[in-house]
Amino acid sequence: MLPPFDYFTYRRVRTLKRNERTARFASLPAHYHAALTSHDKSLLTQPIEDLVHSVQDHSLSPLDVLHTYGKVAVQAQEKTNCITELLLPEAESWAESEINLQGPLAGVPVSLKDSVQVKGFDISLGYTKLAGKPYIEDGVMVKLLKDAGAVPYAKTALPITLLSFESANALWGACRNPHVPEYSPGGSTGGEAALLALGGRIGIGSDVAGTGRWPKVGVNTSMAGQEGVASVFSPMARTLNDLTYFTKAIVGMEPWRYDYTVHPIAWREEQEREAKGKKLRIGLMTSDGVIPPTPAIERAVSTSVAALTAAGHTVSEITPPATADPFTGLNLASQLLNSDGCVTFNSHRHSFEPSDPGADQLTLIAKLPRFLRYLYSLYVQYIRRDPTWAALIRAFSPKTAAAQWKLVAQRESFRATWHAWWDAEPQRYDFILCPANATPALPHTAMRDAVSSCGYTFLWNLLDYSAGVLPVSHVDAKKDALALPYKKALKQLGSDYALARGAWKHYDATKMAGLPTAVQVVGRRWQEEKVLGYMAAVEEALEQYYDAETGEGGKYALIELD
Repeated sequence: MLPPFDYFTYRRVRTLKRNERTARFASLPAHYHAALTSHDKSLLTQPIEDLVHSVQDHSLSPLDVLHTYGKVAVQAQEKTNCITELLLPEAESWAESEINLQGPLAGVPVSLKDSVQVKGFDISLGYTKLAGKPYIEDGVMVKLLKDAGAVPYAKTALPITLLSFESANALWGACRNPHVPEYSPGGSTGGEAALLALGGRIGIGSDVAGTGRWPKVGVNTSMAGQEGVASVFSPMARTLNDLTYFTKAIVGMEPWRYDYTVHPIAWREEQEREAKGKKLRIGLMTSDGVIPPTPAIERAVSTSVAALTAAGHTVSEITPPATADPFTGLNLASQLLNSDGCVTFNSHRHSFEPSDPGADQLTLIAKLPRFLRYLYSLYVQYIRRDPTWAALIRAFSPKTAAAQWKLVAQRESFRATWHAWWDAEPQRYDFILCPANATPALPHTAMRDAVSSCGYTFLWNLLDYSAGVLPVSHVDAKKDALALPYKKALKQLGSDYALARGAWKHYDATKMAGLPTAVQVVGRRWQEEKVLGYMAAVEEALEQYYDAETGEGGKYALIELD
């Protein structure tokens, strides 16, 4: 149907898919709707390695495990709207016929971001135009998981465009944060995060970054062909032990035999051990120099630093390369990522189908005529006195092939500068510790203001470095309260610009109380084993550390299982 009448197609498809999902949940056998038993809870907390051994020695049925995690999926969906496609009926059949129960993940239920290809199901990516087109076979990721013994059981929520800290779209609705439902669970793999917080075990997520050790074939994106900041698909887990075991198991399956894009790098056990077994030299990036961390995030970082120092590690603030600072990286990466002028991620929408509020802001700027965009940037720079936002506006436009080539050349120079910087004295850090984001999770629709608040991850995406995120604590209404109104607080920090204001305007420690806070552990390219080892060192330090005066430290608590 031609625009604008395809608006009615969007409405019809949206209703059809939501009704289909509701019917699938309603038609599940009664045991999936029952409360968790003590047996269920023991399975949900049992280490993956023990779970696998129990399945392989036949003391535990893979269907028994699946039924437990199916209950979790039902409860999580009711609480957060985190599931797009429910795979449970098919998963029962796969567990009895297609799953390799001698594999290293025998019987382990795995949830998948909606973008992963599963036979018999759509990859809608939250667009109604892509719904109603089920695939006839599994993608590489699912084939690999089944060969390893894993059981895919659900596909999970993401934001339309996949360029958001939220996980909402017009097709499936908004995914809610399980800690505070008025907030998003993050994005773009927010559905996985919500399910894991409520008892899920392993999930496959994605980001616009990656070092090529995980399959990409058979997983869709909203911007096929975009390689300026290439996407990667990788695991998320409820615990670090699970994450390490799962990653090691998948690499041990030699994924390069399944997907030509995967580098043939076997698991290097010695690197993980080395990272765990020594006193570490850690670089600290407290702020990216663009958007300072809000008090709750600053506390998570300072607690981690105190714990690492108490454990005997050396932590020192970094000074990034002058010619390759984080803002330069943000500007370069944003141009590379949207060099098509936001055409591709918008091309999948029907007329008047709502998009992500942040993506709408990007589209508006990209579509401005060149002369108007330049005038607007001058207004922002000289009237509003905001040079950072003005620089992003001025550069954010559709690129010709020649301009795109220049950007790629700049990216390679940027990477070379960081490579030389890290190897030189006085750096030579084992890893860099920094925030994962300037704020905790944001309220729904806040991406309208915080669209450019992505520097703490986007920098490493551009550099193609390995990184992992660890929970530290939760937002505390008193400890993390702003002492001043946010604009005055930013002015004191010398950051009273649009980028920082857009993120900080939604910060409210009272409303955010209970939301998780986290830190990011950054290694270098192809250093997944080391990063997991470094994450273990941080986790161990946090578990052993306790500040009696402030009450900081101790074991991070996930949501209790009902």
